[in-house]
Amino acid sequence: MLKNLANRVYYMPHYSETDRPALGLICGEKFSLVVDSGNSPAHADDFLRLVEEMDVSPLKFVVITHWHWDHVFGIKTMDLLTVSHEETKKKIDHMKTLKWDDASLDKRVETGEEIEFCRDFIKREMPEREHLEVKGPDITFNDKFEIDLGGITCVVEHVGGVHADDSSIIYIPEEKIMFLGDCIYQDFYSGEWSYDKDELNILLAKIKKYDVNWYVTGHQDPKKKEEMESFFDDLTSIGEIVGGKVSLDKAVAEFQDVKKTKPSEEQLEYIQNFVSGNQKEKRN
Repeated sequence: MLKNLANRVYYMPHYSETDRPALGLICGEKFSLVVDSGNSPAHADDFLRLVEEMDVSPLKFVVITHWHWDHVFGIKTMDLLTVSHEETKKKIDHMKTLKWDDASLDKRVETGEEIEFCRDFIKREMPEREHLEVKGPDITFNDKFEIDLGGITCVVEHVGGVHADDSSIIYIPEEKIMFLGDCIYQDFYSGEWSYDKDELNILLAKIKKYDVNWYVTGHQDPKKKEEMESFFDDLTSIGEIVGGKVSLDKAVAEFQDVKKTKPSEEQLEYIQNFVSGNQKEKRN
C-alpha cells in the first residue's frame, strides 16, 4: 500500500538500494495527480499497481519535479498527461537523444557528461535497458501554475536550487503538504558535492513562504514542519559560518568557535559542501 500523509495525499517511500525516489499521489474528487514518474518502467509499474488497489479518482496528471533520470524514466509507463517546467523539458529532450546501454553510459562518465553515482544506480535498477524509451512532458510552464483536481488544489512552482536549476515544488494548500523533489539537496553533477550559500537562501525563501505541516523529499522519509525548519536553520547557520572560506580546516575551526562544540558527522558534511561550493566559485 501507499502510505497516507493526509486524507487525500499519499506517497510511495523512497528505496535507496536502487535510488528510487519517493512518488506522490494527490487525489481530488475528479482526478488524481502523481508527483514524479519513477526511475524506471518497473518503478512506475509498481506504483500503478498499488494505485489500482485503491478507491481513488482516475489518474490524469503526472508532474515532474526536475529532469534527473530517477524522476523521469517512468514517464512513458505512467502514460499520463505529463507536466514540467520548460527547462525540464529541454533537459529531457536532450536525454531522448542519448543511448543508455552500458558502453554509452561508461563513455559519458569518461567524458564527464554523466557521473558514476547515476551510472551505477541506473545499471542496478535496470540491468537491461534495450527497451528503455525516454519520453518528455506534454505541457510546460514557466513560473507557477495551479491544478484543481476537484476539492483539492496543487500549486506547482519553479524554485530552482543548486541540485537542479529546473526544480519545482508541488504544494497542496488544503492539506498543507509540500513535495520538494530533490530541490534542497546538494549539487553533485559538477565535481565535489556542494552548496552555494546565496542560492540556498533564495531557495529557502521561496519554500518558507508556504504554510506547510509535512514536507516530502525525494530520498528521505517525510518530515514534519518542526523537523524540516530545524534542518533549514542548521543548514543556513552552517552556510553563514563558512562564509567565503575555501579551507575546510578554517571553516571547521570557525564552526567550533561559534558553536562551542565540534561538528557532528552530518554537520561536517555540510561544512565541506559549502567549502566545495566556494572552491567552485573561485575556480570559475
